[in-house]
Amino acid sequence: MGREVYGAATLPFLQRRPFKKESLWFKIDHKNIAYLSNLNLDNLAAWLDGIELRLSKKQNAIAKDILKEIRERLGFLLDVGLTYLSLNRPSRTLSGGESQRIRLATQIGSQLQGITYILDEPSIGLHQRDNQRLIHSLQNLRDIGNSVLVVEHDKDIMLAADYLIDIGPRAGHHGGRVVAQGTPKEILKLDTITAGYLNGHLKIETPKERRKGNGKFVELKGVTGNNLQGLA
Repeated sequence: MGREVYGAATLPFLQRRPFKKESLWFKIDHKNIAYLSNLNLDNLAAWLDGIELRLSKKQNAIAKDILKEIRERLGFLLDVGLTYLSLNRPSRTLSGGESQRIRLATQIGSQLQGITYILDEPSIGLHQRDNQRLIHSLQNLRDIGNSVLVVEHDKDIMLAADYLIDIGPRAGHHGGRVVAQGTPKEILKLDTITAGYLNGHLKIETPKERRKGNGKFVELKGVTGNNLQGLA
């Protein structure tokens, strides 16, 4: 049981597959691996809290190092805002941002130095309330001696950066040029589209009225998983 939980925490979000019935006979605090793998990560962390008090002296001696490793890896995943995922979540169901944050959690745990990390919108799929957790994780990578290059549109992440490079002025063939560069404080003083949204001079208002649907819909046939294939 200890080995299987440790493996799931080291390489989270493996493809879902049924456990052999023999594996489910082994339990820790009356819980088997299937039950624990199905818990959200924040609930799993709560279950692990004080687990030593619910184990025997012999079990604690065996589990000491295992529990330490699980808590560290679980903590890294929680720090990047993945509290709502479970260890048995199929990897093919993860968004691009979630996959990036899992890899980010792995890198934080490795404590490597002198590495340049390039992230493409890691905030995708992240609830706004967890933004600060992600920002803290990125800053942690920087503080231990790495360079972190992030392609982002999120205001909080942009303002937390050490240096900004604004590429635009618009999308597609209307952009592709370096419009501005500097610290967030320097960018906020400029007269650019990005600066306007960062300093609050420009904003997208929430519509007072929403368009009503017309009852029509688009039906997709023959699609497979997250990648559209064989569209009819």
